Formats: sequence, structure tokens, C-alpha cells
Amino acid sequence: MSVVMPAATEPTATAGKVARRGYWKRLPLKAKVGAAILAFFILVAIIGPSIAPFNPSYQNPSLNASLEGPNAVHLLGTTQSGQDVFSQLLSGIRLTMVLALIVGAAASFLSVVVGVTAAFLGGLWDEVLSLFTNVVLVLPSLPLLVVFLGYLPQSGQTPTIVVLSALSWPWGARVIRAQTLAIRNRDFVAASRETGERSWRVVMFDIVPNEISLIAANFVNTVLYAIGASVALAFIGVADLNSWSLGTMLYWAQSQDALHLGAWWWFVPPGLAVALMGTGLGLLNFGIDELGNPRLRDASTARRFGLRWRPGEPTPVATGPRAGRRLPDRAPAAMRSAAPMPPAVEEGAR
Repeated sequence: MSVVMPAATEPTATAGKVARRGYWKRLPLKAKVGAAILAFFILVAIIGPSIAPFNPSYQNPSLNASLEGPNAVHLLGTTQSGQDVFSQLLSGIRLTMVLALIVGAAASFLSVVVGVTAAFLGGLWDEVLSLFTNVVLVLPSLPLLVVFLGYLPQSGQTPTIVVLSALSWPWGARVIRAQTLAIRNRDFVAASRETGERSWRVVMFDIVPNEISLIAANFVNTVLYAIGASVALAFIGVADLNSWSLGTMLYWAQSQDALHLGAWWWFVPPGLAVALMGTGLGLLNFGIDELGNPRLRDASTARRFGLRWRPGEPTPVATGPRAGRRLPDRAPAAMRSAAPMPPAVEEGAR
């Protein structure tokens, strides 16, 4: 008895469907959630100070305005000096986000330059740059930050940005160097060299584009580190306390005994904002890792279509209620062909 199996979808049609789905739809769910949280805080950082109802530094001389709980006038209450916590939060989110994004961009740039240069040039350049990277990597970051910021003049957030950028790039440089070592001997790089392409063009157009997901993950990690480090430095009082940031809010709440006074509205909002920023960046980083790692991407796709996927197994195996069912057309072709046939078809084929 012969059984006609359904024809497989043409590769060109499948590729067209995937392309039409759009990049956003192909992102993992955790990356979408993380991007949405991060976009919210970026929006608040852009428009926050302009919609703040009060000047965050204004001290209300009225005794009745001291340590007011959340109400219709002061949405998040007031401090011991009568300052509006909501206005401080909007201004603090902007400063913290701007500082973290600048540090992330600067440190990521240094990581790419040092890592790609060391791996692509090799030889003495690789040894010198790798030694320099390892020396900076083993330095204790937080004590150095405290010492440097203690001696630098208090001129805004510039010293904090410079010191954080100078100490945040080595880990990313090592990872990018390892990835460049794996790419530089590929056939397409050798072909570019054989055609007479200059080294900088090979790096910019052949090597760096194949490391975009790694660079993006490194940028997200650095931004997350910069947020935590800047808040910690302001909390212990070594950063500039004349401008409002989330760390500055926590510093003044701690120094004026907000916890003992029961003024939870003073320290909970900035702490919750830092936690949500970290959660959004963490989810975005996991999503980027899943998007760029074929093993994680295949495992996530297999779970979505009811398959069991292990890294050591060459093909997915259908389990649970979907066992024996034909997978939908939107499933990858490899998984549709690997899924077991329905019982009736399998019996007829025998």
C-alpha cells in the first residue's frame, strides 16, 4: 500500500514567510518584555523632567509638608525637607539612564576596538593587548572607583562616566577577541583578503557584522553594570550629590533615616525603578542570547511546537499531546520532517 505524504514547503516560500513575519515577531518573548520595559524608562527619561509637577530641589518651609504620604498633590509623598519624591524620581531616572547608556556605548566601543584588533592582527599586538586587558580585568573595580572618584573634583557626572567606562570594557574585549579568532580564518574572510580588500574593510564589513548579537549583549550587560555601579557609588556618597539620580535619592533617604521614620515612599520608588531597569535589561540580554545562539533558539522553537529538544540529539522528538500530529506549516522544515508520522499513516507505510 502506497501512501502519498504531504509535500514539504519550498525553501523559498518558507524564507519568504519568515522574512514577512518581521524582525520583531521573531524576537523571543523575554526579549520583547525586556525591550518594552527599557523603552518605558527611556521614554520617562526623555519627557520626565518636563512633566515633573515640582522642582525636585525645592524645599517647602511648611512643617505640614514634611514627610507627607502619597496624596493627590504629591503622588509619591514628600521628603523630610518637603521635597516632592515624584519629581525627584522623574529627574533621577533621566540622569541614571543617560549615564548608563553613555558608559555602555563607550565601554562597548573600547571592547570592540581592543578585542577585534588583538585577534585580527595577532602576534605581538595580540600579546600586548591581551596582557593589558587581563591586567585591567583583574583590578578590583569598586575599590578603584571609590578611590578615583574620591580624588577627582566634583564636576557633575563626568568623572563617574569616565571611570566606569575605563573599567567596564575588558570582559567584553576578551569575549569579542575569542569570537574574532573563530571568524578570521573563515572562507569569506580569506576570500576578501584574496581580492585585495584593505584590512579595515575586512574588519568593518566581514568580521564586525557577524558579531552584532555578541556586541549587543555586551552593550546590554555594560549598561546593567553601569546602573548598578552608579547607584552604589551615589548611595555611599562618593558620586556627585548635587544632581538628582536614583542613587542620590537612596543616599538622602538613608542618611535621613527614612526607614526608621516609616517613610517607605521615599526609598521604595527609586529602589523599585532600579530593580525594574535591571529586570528589563536582563530579559533583553537573555532574549538576545537566545536569538544569536542556535542551540537556545532551536530549543525554544521546539518547546513552542510541543517537541522535546536536547542539545545532544540530532532531531527533535514529539512528546505529549502533540505526539503523532503533523506540525503546522509555520514550523521549521527540519522539525516538520523530524516529527513522527501519525499512527494511521505509519501503519499503512509498513
